[in-house]
Amino acid sequence: MANVVRRNEAQVPGGLSRGELDPLRVMREVLRFDPFGEMAPFAGPAVAFNPDFEVKETDKAYVFKADLPGIEEKDLDIAVTGNRLTISGKRDHEERHEGETFYAYERSYGNFTRAFTLPDGVDAEHVQAELKNGVLTMHLAKLPELQPRKIEIKGLAAKQGGRA
Repeated sequence: MANVVRRNEAQVPGGLSRGELDPLRVMREVLRFDPFGEMAPFAGPAVAFNPDFEVKETDKAYVFKADLPGIEEKDLDIAVTGNRLTISGKRDHEERHEGETFYAYERSYGNFTRAFTLPDGVDAEHVQAELKNGVLTMHLAKLPELQPRKIEIKGLAAKQGGRA
């Protein structure tokens, strides 16, 4: 399924995204070292919620799954435009009350948008989406002409009336 392409960052010439050119991001991902990680407690709460997706291909469909804890159906928007699947939504901050003391505040909140370029042959008219227990599951069926079908073999036995 090499045709499904994730696009959630601006592209620069050469096919790389701006985030891929960020040397601090490279250090964090490749070297598993975050030079500013020790400063995180002083930076305040996380401001970006960017859920990860799992995309797989089966014989009959493409299946997208995303962990979206704390998000309700009314806060999600799923759209297919041409060969583009877009999922956007938001997770709101929980209320803070005066006098509460947080020793860790690592949960992220905010708006997100994820877009995927779909391969040819997706039946965009019959997309099924379900949000259950904080997991969004979408089934994008393949058009019937692109699904595998069994081919009957007509050999010598069939010509002889079933005798071998």
